[in-house]
Amino acid sequence: MHKNVFTPENAALLLIDHQIGTMSWTRSHDVEEIKKNAVLLAKVATATGLPLVFTSSMEERAQGPLLTELEEAAPEAFANRVKRAGIVNAMHDPNFNNAVKATGREKVFVAGISTEICVVFPVLQLLDEGYEVQVVTDASASSTKLGNDAALRRLEQAGAVITSTPQVVSGLAVDWTTPKGQALSKLLNPGVQVKQWEKKEKTSLLMG
Repeated sequence: MHKNVFTPENAALLLIDHQIGTMSWTRSHDVEEIKKNAVLLAKVATATGLPLVFTSSMEERAQGPLLTELEEAAPEAFANRVKRAGIVNAMHDPNFNNAVKATGREKVFVAGISTEICVVFPVLQLLDEGYEVQVVTDASASSTKLGNDAALRRLEQAGAVITSTPQVVSGLAVDWTTPKGQALSKLLNPGVQVKQWEKKEKTSLLMG
């Protein structure tokens, strides 16, 4: 296996500030699509044993609490989330920094709201500290597309890999025919799986 491949055994997932308020301020992407992908990533982490670290900023203010769907997807990680008191760069918060180090992983997937503020600065620091970073762009968003694009260019120039949720899921699956691959396939394409199952059921009924 290529040394740069991210696996559940060598990587971790960091989800930053997917909060009700912060999500409502984004305009660069369809907010429902961003929410769906962030929740999917959390479910994938839970399903594969990929270490997951949540963090939020000033939940008691306009930023609001983390999405309730994230709690449903990963209750343990949600309960252990790092609540920051306004620190922009999450890696400057010793609790978050320690939580990332505690995963024991040097490869990290990162997504957050917003890309241009809450993702840029911790990712730049992670890169400086020697981590390999993949930024999941379709689970991140900003107030403007211009700002979001500028952030992604800055991160890519600094050495981060820009990726998407389907790339993350398929990369972790490796083989769709394995039990892990089948489980991840159902998470990625639930409708397709149901239709295939229904088709098989109808075929068996006709043949029977």
